[in-house]
Amino acid sequence: MEHTAKSIRPFLGAEDFELSRRFYQDWGFQEIVLSPELSVFKFDQLAFYLQRAYVKDWIDNTMIFLEVENVDRYHLELSAKELVKRYEGVRLSAVRIEDWGKECFLHDPSGILWHIGEFQTN
Repeated sequence: MEHTAKSIRPFLGAEDFELSRRFYQDWGFQEIVLSPELSVFKFDQLAFYLQRAYVKDWIDNTMIFLEVENVDRYHLELSAKELVKRYEGVRLSAVRIEDWGKECFLHDPSGILWHIGEFQTN
């Protein structure tokens, strides 16, 4: 291909759009409202769309992998935000060591599964 890709932005649904908006803001993403039904959430060069749409089978099968430099540090910072206490249904796992690196899991209020990981460098 001769063209260079600049970003990839998945579309995420939300069972409760307003609740999910607050969750992602509290996580640390900046919201840009595009319409009453759609927002883009950004952090540095990363972005995704959150839409006022809920299809249970779709949400239950949505997973996002967020690569970070240091998953242990990221987990500590995420834990300090107390999202699990503040949002019903939100779950944060402990950091797991895998043969490829480390990861933890965060479920958003709708049940979307975020894999937050750090790849080994050998």
